[in-house]
Amino acid sequence: MAKQKGKKQKLIDKLLNRYRLVIINETTFEEQLYFRMSRLNVIMLVVLSLSGFFIFTYSLIAYTPLRELVPGKASSELNKNALENRYRLDSITEAYQQQAQYLAAIKKVLVGDLDALIEEPDTTAFEETTPLLENVPTNTADSLLRAKVAQEDKYNLSAGTQSELRLLLFPPAKGPLSQEYNPNQKHFAVDIVLSENTPIKAIAEGTVIFAEWTAETGYVIMLEHLNGLLSIYKHNASLTKAQGDLVQGGEVIATAGNTGEYSTGYHLHFELWADGYPMNPTDFIDFSDQ
Repeated sequence: MAKQKGKKQKLIDKLLNRYRLVIINETTFEEQLYFRMSRLNVIMLVVLSLSGFFIFTYSLIAYTPLRELVPGKASSELNKNALENRYRLDSITEAYQQQAQYLAAIKKVLVGDLDALIEEPDTTAFEETTPLLENVPTNTADSLLRAKVAQEDKYNLSAGTQSELRLLLFPPAKGPLSQEYNPNQKHFAVDIVLSENTPIKAIAEGTVIFAEWTAETGYVIMLEHLNGLLSIYKHNASLTKAQGDLVQGGEVIATAGNTGEYSTGYHLHFELWADGYPMNPTDFIDFSDQ
């Protein structure tokens, strides 16, 4: 016991014994500065220094933007921005897909590949409006007739709308028709016989969404109007408007020509589309030059 007490006392003495740290000028051996401390003072100083360094580092990371550099410690603001950017990306992706489908449909119109644009008859609307007839037996001919009527009602414009459009639409040009609108022959347009360089006019206010040369139909210009209406002008000799231009109804956008492999003389091949479906232009525009 006495030996243990002696060892503890010696350890305490070593910790409490004071030492003098002197800084001396090497040339003159003059004492410049000195410190009195014990081993305990040194230990406490080291512990306090390490504690202060730890607290400073923790505070720097926890309460400054540096915490965003630590994996898994992103700020709520950063998480919010990431979420908003994700929503924006989803919206942009959806808009891109819709635009791609729209451009693909326009491309099919330009090249004449119209089969993919004509949907199969939709009979669901008719079936939903006649629930009392569900148990009435029907034959194949009756079903086809119902589908045809439903299809025509869905995509044809009413008489009132036709009258309103007739008042609003300008004729792109006036002249005899060499070929009329005939969907059975996949001719979704009217061909107007014209003299060379006859001015071609916009049927209504709109935006030029296509104005280029194509091998099959020569110089082609396409306008997008209000309410999903598209007008297409093919086989032109030249174009006076470019893609992205805004035009007014009756404004000259091209000159009549005989360009493209499919052309058979100086004329205008004019198409009218509503919500992605071809319409008979003579139902809305008077092409007579009298």
